[in-house]
Amino acid sequence: MAKDFSVLEKCVDGAYENREMSWLSFDKRVLDQAMDLTNPLLERCKFLSIFISNLDEFIQVRLGTLVNQSEKDPLLRENKTHMTAREQVDSILAVLPSLYKASNETWRFLRTELYDKGVSILRGKDLSQRQMATARQAFEHDILPRTTPMVLDSKHPLYRFENMKVYLVVTLERKGREMIGVASLHNSTPRLIRLPGGKKTHLILCEELLGTFADTVFPGFTVREKALVRVTRNADFDATIEDADDEFGFDFSRLIQNRVEGRTGSDVIRLESTELSESLRSFLMKNLNIRKSHCFQIQGCFDYKFMFRLGDYIDYESVASLRYSAYRPVTPKPLSGNADLIAEVRKKDILLAYPYQSMDVLLNLLSQAAVDERVTSIKITIYRLADRSKIIEHLLKAAENGKEVVAVMELCARFDEENNLYNADLLRDAGCTVFYGIEDYKVHSKIISITLEEDGRIGYITHLGTGNYNESTAKQYTDLNIITADQEIGEDGAAFFRNLAVLNVEYSYRRLLVAPFSLKAGLLAEIDREIAKGRDGLIRAKFNSLTDRDCIEKLIEASQAGCTVSLVVRGICCLVPGVPGLTENITVISIVGRFLEHSRIYAFGKEGQERVYIASADMMTRNLDKRVEIATPVLDPDIRRRVLHILSLVESDNVKARRLDSRGHYHKIQNLSTPIDSQEECIRQASAL
Repeated sequence: MAKDFSVLEKCVDGAYENREMSWLSFDKRVLDQAMDLTNPLLERCKFLSIFISNLDEFIQVRLGTLVNQSEKDPLLRENKTHMTAREQVDSILAVLPSLYKASNETWRFLRTELYDKGVSILRGKDLSQRQMATARQAFEHDILPRTTPMVLDSKHPLYRFENMKVYLVVTLERKGREMIGVASLHNSTPRLIRLPGGKKTHLILCEELLGTFADTVFPGFTVREKALVRVTRNADFDATIEDADDEFGFDFSRLIQNRVEGRTGSDVIRLESTELSESLRSFLMKNLNIRKSHCFQIQGCFDYKFMFRLGDYIDYESVASLRYSAYRPVTPKPLSGNADLIAEVRKKDILLAYPYQSMDVLLNLLSQAAVDERVTSIKITIYRLADRSKIIEHLLKAAENGKEVVAVMELCARFDEENNLYNADLLRDAGCTVFYGIEDYKVHSKIISITLEEDGRIGYITHLGTGNYNESTAKQYTDLNIITADQEIGEDGAAFFRNLAVLNVEYSYRRLLVAPFSLKAGLLAEIDREIAKGRDGLIRAKFNSLTDRDCIEKLIEASQAGCTVSLVVRGICCLVPGVPGLTENITVISIVGRFLEHSRIYAFGKEGQERVYIASADMMTRNLDKRVEIATPVLDPDIRRRVLHILSLVESDNVKARRLDSRGHYHKIQNLSTPIDSQEECIRQASAL
């Protein structure tokens, strides 16, 4: 990566690295998995798709945010590498060509491998005469009716290009007059068309056919030039309580709906295209109001979502060897079947480690709570949900049975706003209490509080987790969950929901650390306790991103005091380890593997003295200062031991782990011992986790 992405070194300042460059480095590690031959072919295809999907969101959100900042406050510098927003935008734009080049090379490599396995993904220029005839027939029958063409002239001015949609743009000539034509495919158009040809499966993308048969789309014209293009629009928007009060009569949901709808008309911040003539490029740049530095030529595909379905075109006997071996999450035996989960959690705290263990345990607990006469209320925070969520189903059932149901629905969960608005309406229509967080803080906590009344006494069952209440991602993300009947944690959970309802963020809980008031202070205090031990101090943590300057400075202080600091940071890491005099006692690894590493673990102290937390929050300023987040101490000794075991497994990974060096580069770990793939080991040990 150092050779192709040398610009990253310019964004390292002492022990600090720029956030955006660190994220791009993470996404490159995702792309690297597409070229890692230890992964099955179809899984490598998925990694290419994930890389592009990640990059698309990054451009819409992070680049969009920086573009806005460069206009609003051009002199403002970020607090670690002291770059202005414009300097960060320029650095991103300087790295993107290398990322496109790497993804194009990966696509060519995977396409060749797919061909060897019997799947040929064709370009228009590759079609045989027979295939061309079949393709034209398929285009005219299935695709052309779904095509919306327009010739641009004084009566048909340039219409607005939709965000992330592929268009055909052509230069046309008729009777000596030149015009521009634009055509798009309807969203219902299938992505792939199958063509005849020998023993192999021959596929072609519909947008490729759109370009190939441009003459059919614009009959009566001569097509002089043509290209496929896609625009990316700025998805960053602000949504404050004051805006809702001023513009929408105190209705925050209407404000969010308005902002989401406004994305379709936001500024273009990226133009991608196949090979463009200079005249077409100039036309698009002028009409889209975009600079040349924001224009990129692709040689592969605009996105690779279709690669998730390539297994449908490979015979059953062969496809198994091209995928990861099948795995079904385990349900711990005492919690399976018709187990009385309320009784089980009252006996002993429950740990669930997704995706190795099944989310069905939590779903069954909610199902039982919805009908249990002892349960008086169920309260939950919701950030992202699966489509047709069983969580919503159980909450609706509870409300139907007369339980008090309170849902704190976060409407500002990026790109999930509409789904959350829909579910909020379902709950509200069923008589549930729904509110949208607390002032201008996002509620990112993962907590369910179940209240029971029995023999005149009030008890609680509390779920606390590191990931969303989403059945789909629970099969793809590594997350930790604790279900406990501990009375103090239960009372903290009940107080948490009361405080959200009355807009109180400054509250001291007995057990829980809650941002924005006590979580950062609690973590820093724990680090201070280890600093006081000097060389006997030990700090171990696993989380997704490290950007908060206060936390970084405290970790540097710990290193300088001689403490051992072991960090597993999947994504952004703005701390550079191994810098003499600053971070030489800090190690950082990142793991990109079969599952998305998502759990957050914070552990302090050596063996036998560990203080362990799981949390919804990373060490990011947005999490610790601008969101409502929860970290819970792991009180049960057996669960603490199991969480530390998982952490140790991850730290020992020498297959998927990459180590960060003092120049901001990630390297594969040189391994002379037994290979350890921590995720595969967790699958093997799932019953014991």
